[in-house]
Amino acid sequence: MTNTLWGIHMKEINSLAPIQGGFIGIGWPDMGDLSVIPANREAFKARLQETHPHSKPGAIPVQAGVLFRFICEMAVGDVVIYPSKPDRMVNIGVVEGDYAYVPQVDPTYPHRRLVKWLKHIPRADFSQSALHEIGSAISLFQVTSHAEEFLAAMQGQSTGAEDVDEESVEEVSTQVEESTEDFIIKRLKSKLSDFEFEKFIAHLLTCMGYHARVTQKSADGGIDVIAHKDELGFEPPIIKVQCKQTLDTVGRPKVQELHGAVETGEHGLFVTLGSFSAEARTFERSKPNLRLIDSNDLISLIYSHYSQFDPRYQMLLPLKRTYIPGPSLTVAD
Repeated sequence: MTNTLWGIHMKEINSLAPIQGGFIGIGWPDMGDLSVIPANREAFKARLQETHPHSKPGAIPVQAGVLFRFICEMAVGDVVIYPSKPDRMVNIGVVEGDYAYVPQVDPTYPHRRLVKWLKHIPRADFSQSALHEIGSAISLFQVTSHAEEFLAAMQGQSTGAEDVDEESVEEVSTQVEESTEDFIIKRLKSKLSDFEFEKFIAHLLTCMGYHARVTQKSADGGIDVIAHKDELGFEPPIIKVQCKQTLDTVGRPKVQELHGAVETGEHGLFVTLGSFSAEARTFERSKPNLRLIDSNDLISLIYSHYSQFDPRYQMLLPLKRTYIPGPSLTVAD
């Protein structure tokens, strides 16, 4: 079968309405009739910028791509995969109609195509990696990696996913974890100034049980935060913290510079959004009063103390506790 397989999400509509009505649809009602727009991506981007002037520049090409694919690339005979969340079903059908603009039917989802739904299959019948593919954040996308699995299901054949593939589960779990970690680092990099990042680290240390304060920007001597256990800061150990809001690799010279500012009885802490070179790590191991915190360590600390964060930092990093598949354990474990 050479027809394209499409995945689609319709989050702002009654999830069962497309099944009952035999259609698929997308939003962007302000765009008007898409059929009058010249059939090229640049024209769709221009129209989107005109109707949505406050959209982020990076979102325009993605959204325009969805609209363009829906009207210009999708064709009668193509296969559509629509996961409906309330009943946890994967609905598979075939496109039967050309693009239609029907704002009188539903002003929220006025761009539609008729679909003949063929199969309604429980999500549990598919592999975890296949479910991950159709969980794309984009409204309309091509399904390629697991096309054979979905086609087999549409034809009533076994998908081969009755037994959960351990490697598949591990892959999906890793992808979820990495996506969350990327999100955290990007937010800390793009939403905070250097000084605000220092205040964030001071707040994290406060959540860990320390009294922490940010030094004066004009004369910090390379020390950005000072932390201590007692309220007045007289009792040892005193922790001098340097914060680097960089994604680059921090080398040994910068680490040595921090350690040079650490006096007897004090400790040094270097925090970065990036990583440390092998030479820097070797230097750390030779200094018992020095600790290096890279992006992975920082994320672990954020997870451990997130519940204690002030609301402003929970808004900066909007996370929720959830469960994802983990490695199987044996009785011996």
